Amino acid sequence: MRIIPAIDILNSKCVRLSKGDYHTQKIYSHNPLDMAKAFEAHGIQHLHLVDLDGAKSKHIVNYKIIESIASQTSLIIDFGGGIKSSEDVKKAFDFGASQITIGSIAVDNPALFLEWLQVYGPDKIILGADAHKRKIATHGWTQVVDMDIVDFIRYFENEGIRSVVCTDIEKDGMMSGPALHLYKELIDKTKIQLIASGGVSAIKDVYDLKAIGCYGAIIGKAIYEGAISLKELSTLC
Repeated sequence: MRIIPAIDILNSKCVRLSKGDYHTQKIYSHNPLDMAKAFEAHGIQHLHLVDLDGAKSKHIVNYKIIESIASQTSLIIDFGGGIKSSEDVKKAFDFGASQITIGSIAVDNPALFLEWLQVYGPDKIILGADAHKRKIATHGWTQVVDMDIVDFIRYFENEGIRSVVCTDIEKDGMMSGPALHLYKELIDKTKIQLIASGGVSAIKDVYDLKAIGCYGAIIGKAIYEGAISLKELSTLC
């Protein structure tokens, strides 16, 4: 299973939010590159990098941070936040992202999303499927669409998507454990590579995600709050 620490960038700093609420931001580092280097030093290979400024601005803002991490570490970067146009997609890859995660556009303009999937391939494009009480949430989780998450994922699976990042919004940043029942259902009902995000609070949660068949686990606040050490995670890499 991929171990994927998260760096969320707001005003050029590493922050964490609770349930995606910008008013709950807590700053953990003033230097995202230093955090990325710390992950790499412990044998971690993957990074989930989120441009929260970009998500608010509806276009990529922190592309220089993508570039600095990509050029000064060997981390495989999955980038998301603010990708709304083909120019944004190209920019993300040009500045060093290995993969991009896209959610809102898949809902608002599925034809454009599928165009990107065809151009770049399923190894480069990850579907972001964030859920609030099983319904798909978009636009920084400010809008909820009346579409069940299983149906949403199945549609794009049939169109060729392979990997999905799924966040249960009620769990995000709450340190209350991941949505194991939801993730197990998604794994049982689809054939996608499921990357779980949100709620990891202890190393046991990581093992539980692995046990149910998750392809990867994104871990944020548990690292920053010291609930899981990078040394513990290094044993799983």
